[in-house]
Amino acid sequence: MGMLNLFFGVECMRIITGRAKGCRLKTPKGQETRPTADRIKESLFNILGNKVSGRNVLDLFAGTGSLGLEALSRGAAHAVLVDQATAAILRENALHTRLEECAEIWKGDVFSAMARMAGEQRVFDLVFCDPPYRRGLWEKVLCFLDASDLFAENGILVVEHGADEVDMPVLDSLVCVRGERYGHTTRLSFFQRRSYVGGDGD
Repeated sequence: MGMLNLFFGVECMRIITGRAKGCRLKTPKGQETRPTADRIKESLFNILGNKVSGRNVLDLFAGTGSLGLEALSRGAAHAVLVDQATAAILRENALHTRLEECAEIWKGDVFSAMARMAGEQRVFDLVFCDPPYRRGLWEKVLCFLDASDLFAENGILVVEHGADEVDMPVLDSLVCVRGERYGHTTRLSFFQRRSYVGGDGD
C-alpha cells in the first residue's frame, strides 16, 4: 500500500463507470488540492444521467481530471481540461484511462483560457467548475459564462463550492436550477440558460 500511496497520493480517486471503469487517477502530492469525493461525483453523474453522452465538455480547475475524464468514460464526445498546476498529471491520467484521444489538456490560468476559447468561438454544452473554496473563483467563472457564448444555449454548468458559499452573483442569462448539499463542506449547484429553462428545454 505504501507504494500505491506514493504514486497515487493521499487520495485514491478512480473512474466510477463507463469504458474506463475502475481506472485509478494519479493525484498531486504535497499540493493544496481537494479532489471531488467519489460519493459526490457519483451523485453528480446520477443527476446528469443520460445528459452526458455526446456532450462537449469543459472542465475548469480540473485537478486530477476526475470530472472531465468521468464524463468521457460515460460517453461525452470531447473534453478540454484546464488547470495551471496539474497539467502533467492530467496528461498522465488521460493516458492511463485510455481517453487521451478525446481529452485536450490546457495548462494555464482558467480565465485566460476561457477568454482564448471564446475568441476561437468554441462552445461547450457541459461545464464543470471545481475551484478552491472561498476565493471568489466560481463566482467569477459564473459571471464570465453568463456573458459569453462559450456556454451553449442548452448547456449544463455544474459548480462545486463550499456549503457555506450561498451568495450568488447577479446574473442575466444563467439561473440555478438545482442545488445539492453534501455534509457541512460541499454544495453542488446546477445552472442553465434562463431562455432554455423558460422555453422548450427539459
